[in-house]
Amino acid sequence: MSIIEIKVPSPGESITEVQLANWLVADGEYVEKNQEIAEIDSDKATLSIAAEVSGIIRHKVEEGQTIEVNTVVAVIEEAEAAAAKPAKPQAKAEPVQTQAEPQAAAKEPIKPEAASPAIVAEAVAQTKQELNISPLARKLMEEENLSETQLLEIVRQYRFSKTDIQFFNSQQTGTPVTPAIVASTAPSWSGSRLSEKKRMSTLRKKVSERLVSVKNETAMLTTFNEVNMTAIIDLRNKYKETFKSKHQIGLGFMSFFTKAVTEALRWFPQVNAQIDGDDIVSFDFVDISIAVSGPKGLVVPVIRNAETLSLAQIEHAVKELATKARENKLTLDEMSGGTFTITNGGVFGSMMSTPIINPPQSAILGMHNIVERPIAVNGKVEIHPMMYIALSYDHRIIDGRESVGFLVKVKEMLENPARMLFAAQDPMEVLLDL
Repeated sequence: MSIIEIKVPSPGESITEVQLANWLVADGEYVEKNQEIAEIDSDKATLSIAAEVSGIIRHKVEEGQTIEVNTVVAVIEEAEAAAAKPAKPQAKAEPVQTQAEPQAAAKEPIKPEAASPAIVAEAVAQTKQELNISPLARKLMEEENLSETQLLEIVRQYRFSKTDIQFFNSQQTGTPVTPAIVASTAPSWSGSRLSEKKRMSTLRKKVSERLVSVKNETAMLTTFNEVNMTAIIDLRNKYKETFKSKHQIGLGFMSFFTKAVTEALRWFPQVNAQIDGDDIVSFDFVDISIAVSGPKGLVVPVIRNAETLSLAQIEHAVKELATKARENKLTLDEMSGGTFTITNGGVFGSMMSTPIINPPQSAILGMHNIVERPIAVNGKVEIHPMMYIALSYDHRIIDGRESVGFLVKVKEMLENPARMLFAAQDPMEVLLDL
């Protein structure tokens, strides 16, 4: 029997230490070759470690411990599944007896109000092929172009934990246990005076350092404007079904804002530039960083050459990167670079904020929630869906003229989407060669 050492791989050239975030398998458990056994946090991303051989794993490092690259975190004693798990056939004996009565079990479905949302979704999907969704939630799904299939995909990707299994069993025995998927999203006050202290993740520490350095090392300023979203909303409502049918993706707001940003940067390229020591670096391309809230904190994956992409291509890129962020599967390359950042606090209900620049970039655009407000239109008061937008920028490289002009150009194109097709000019001016 040979013993194989599992070492921490190097996440990147400049990274010398990482934090072992989670063990995905228990100490002494049998693992298959190429099975993911642990997650490690670097200052840029969360990566997984896979087993190099099949066998029994022995942990050498505790969760939360900071270790150097190439440190041995576990050893695997090579073994075949049959030899490593002699009790496995006996463990299967009990389920075999219960398989004789699947129809009886199906007659008493799990009650949605009592079970884990993930378990309920799976059970309902298998029996009715539809989810039990409240009218308010279904209306929100329609507004955001979300389908039941997408929700079910989230359920399939959810990693069930020990707590979830204990919760499922508690429904059979009557012992109250809160599932992890519920406990993580709906905490309740117990009236106790307890507190908890845990080590900050490497990723969170790095984000903290970067944010503080931005405040201290840049001349950051924020300018605001507001956008009448009527034209965009009408356009979405008119074409969303056709768009989804042709491109197999929903039509959201992010693609419009990304397109508007890339076109506005044609007119104000300084907003897309960066400071490198005593030099200014300009780019003839636009790599848009999209701020995404992931399980481990804020991550900013990049859409490459966004200036060349159509709305459908942008939507596909956003969906792919957001899914990877939720699953902690973003690579370092997917988060490296970026010349301009867009962040959307509106999905959390933010009305207005001052986003912090994502270094070494020089500017970031903040989107916010859409609220119906009275505005003056042609001398009359009308109610329209309005959004505040904010541009934070480094005043060392971007002057007020560029920052305000850029934001106004973004506003103009969003309020008149046809301008996105004519290099930010009025279509009638293009027609008349003005």
